[in-house]
Amino acid sequence: MSICAAPERRTDALTREGPAVHMDLHEAGSPVPGLSQLLFDAKFSVPPPQPDAVSRGDLIEAARSSGCRFVAVTAPAGYGKSAFLAEWAATEDRRVAWVSLDRFDDDPAVLLTALAAAFCRAGLAGHDLIDDFGGPRVPVLERAVPRLAAEFRASPVPFVLMLDDLHELESPACHDVLGIVISAIPRGSQLAAASRSEQPHLPRLRVLGDALEFGAGDLVLDVAGARQIFSRAQVSVTPELAAAVTERTEGWPVGLYLAALIEREGHGRAQTVAGDDRYVADYLYRETLIRQPKAIQRFLRRTAVLDQLSGPLCEAVLGSSAAATQLRRAEAHGLFLTPLDRRRQWYRYHGLFREFLLGELRHTEPGIIRTLHQRAADWYESNGAPVLAVEHLLPTTDRDRTVRLVTKLARQMYQAGQVSTLQRWYRAIGEVNIERYPPLAVHTCLASVITGDTPGAMRWTEVVDAASFDPVPADGTASFDSSRAILRAFTCAAGPEQMAADAAFAVGQEPAWSPYRDTALWLLAEAYLLTGRLDEAHGLFVEASATAAPMGASDTILICAAQLAWLAMDRDEWAEAADRLGTALATIEERRMHDFVFTIPAFAGAARLSVHRGDLNEAHRQLTKAMRARPAATYLLPYHAVRLRLQLAKVCLAIADLGTVHQLLREIDDIMAHRPALGTLIDEVKHFRGVLASGEVSKPAGTLPLTPAELRLLPYLQTHLTVDRIAERLFLSGHTIKTEIKAIYRKLGVSSRNDAVQRATAIGLLGT
Repeated sequence: MSICAAPERRTDALTREGPAVHMDLHEAGSPVPGLSQLLFDAKFSVPPPQPDAVSRGDLIEAARSSGCRFVAVTAPAGYGKSAFLAEWAATEDRRVAWVSLDRFDDDPAVLLTALAAAFCRAGLAGHDLIDDFGGPRVPVLERAVPRLAAEFRASPVPFVLMLDDLHELESPACHDVLGIVISAIPRGSQLAAASRSEQPHLPRLRVLGDALEFGAGDLVLDVAGARQIFSRAQVSVTPELAAAVTERTEGWPVGLYLAALIEREGHGRAQTVAGDDRYVADYLYRETLIRQPKAIQRFLRRTAVLDQLSGPLCEAVLGSSAAATQLRRAEAHGLFLTPLDRRRQWYRYHGLFREFLLGELRHTEPGIIRTLHQRAADWYESNGAPVLAVEHLLPTTDRDRTVRLVTKLARQMYQAGQVSTLQRWYRAIGEVNIERYPPLAVHTCLASVITGDTPGAMRWTEVVDAASFDPVPADGTASFDSSRAILRAFTCAAGPEQMAADAAFAVGQEPAWSPYRDTALWLLAEAYLLTGRLDEAHGLFVEASATAAPMGASDTILICAAQLAWLAMDRDEWAEAADRLGTALATIEERRMHDFVFTIPAFAGAARLSVHRGDLNEAHRQLTKAMRARPAATYLLPYHAVRLRLQLAKVCLAIADLGTVHQLLREIDDIMAHRPALGTLIDEVKHFRGVLASGEVSKPAGTLPLTPAELRLLPYLQTHLTVDRIAERLFLSGHTIKTEIKAIYRKLGVSSRNDAVQRATAIGLLGT
């Protein structure tokens, strides 16, 4: 598999590895068969009803009959927000798509896949919808969000999308996604979200009259509710005591529940309960905890390090065969465990109770926390869930194991589109620790190169160049020297001769079975193109493609097929070119790689073939795809960035689109100013300029294309962000954003954001 190759697609889309369940689960030989399905069920299943919950039927009816597309349930912990959504879901006659959000969903790619999975699970779309999301080839705002929004708008039946624990999403990128998703909810359907904190989309929807809000005041319980809670806890309560406790707790549901437990254990103590403040909550939880046997207290404290609990996991973490029994006992005693699936195999603690337990653990047994996390990491890794293993290693000081596991997972995470998660891992690990393990620095640098992060790429290139490392890297490369040579060839910072030397070294290092050999062969072929050795380049492209095929390395197959097609067209061998392009385009479609940086030569080649055949409509369609994807091709990949723009310019010249030709040449000049040593490409660009200058048309004609900067801005016009907020997202000034928006309007022939989005979608610059 190549450095950034797409993973194999699987037919069991709803249970396969992917962002929706945050892990790669290969279950063969696993001590816990079906782990991926269990966790999938827990995340996307409506929680079973709580037998002691007070009905919120009046609020449910108000939500259903409101006509508002967005229902916000916002209150601190302990107000029964999740129970309210679960009861609503159980009584709903429309389709319900449910997602229990957690901290791992705070990544736009993960969030989108989760939303798509919930939509499919509710029977609202085909299971192949999930395959349209994730991966570095699927830009979130440009393609993935419009794709999901279109599915929502086109739903043939009304639905309710329920998002529990929305406060877990903190990144602006995730809220940008949600803003577009909310706007796509059709009339007759609703999105209901429960959150501890103010929901960021409420102000705009409030102004539009399209939001219904329930707050803490709506969720408090009255005396009748208090008596119901006491009754279900099998505690006798007088009307006077019920009224007194309700007044003292201010109707706080969890406070009333705690009061019932305390009263059950010690008669007359319920009257001491007061308020919903956090200190009181800690007191109440402590009162509940100290009444439990010591073994249960220890179980509760130590398992609080887990986001999710199951019998086998708890046994592994606690090192006790009694843990599963203690888990069932804790649930039976009503100790704030919420079942996550109807089979009651996975649970989570109530958020406020878990926070209390973690505080107790830090106070009473601080020395064991690292061990608990390490045991959890051991269990997840041995059960084929290395991503969750990393999450438990990050809070420890075991940086050596952490960096090795992250290095092993880096390519997989990038392929899944979970770049935000990777970046969070890198921040937690720290630059110093990444520098101490140079193979991880290589992956950090490669991710920066492919995503166009110029400062990051330059910083990590220096680190990699200065490093030395003798052990075998954890990522599967033959040696660190080989992976560094691949990185150097990838960026071609020292010119084509050095690129060829680096690539040849890697080819010599990586054996036939290496997942990196195809990448080394492809890079050597690219270097030979730059040095004018076309026949040798042709042979290496063929060899690289053949090496990649058994491993399903779609990136290498795609780029080699496109380059071979261009070489064939240059020789006027159009039948071979058509066959090669057919392979490339089929790979793009199958792997959903439309906006990936290495797809552009295939689209440009398809446009050239269409011009040769006289099909100008198809030529324009393919050119639009190529032009849309080009911003990611920066001078960090100079040979690729210049060659693809030259290819596009040749096609545009053939259809007399001189405005685009001149724009592409300006971009080429900018790239070559940073990377002037590009071998034969320099002469090819000069020759093309000569051909252009000798033409009869001396002034640019046709509509100017959007620049890379304008293409990066365009997706944000779908959101409801102000100009200043967009400027913050793109790290630009408000003046620059205003100028670029005016340019977009002028080039698209529109006068508003909505019209710009519609026009861009119609011509293929946004959406599918």
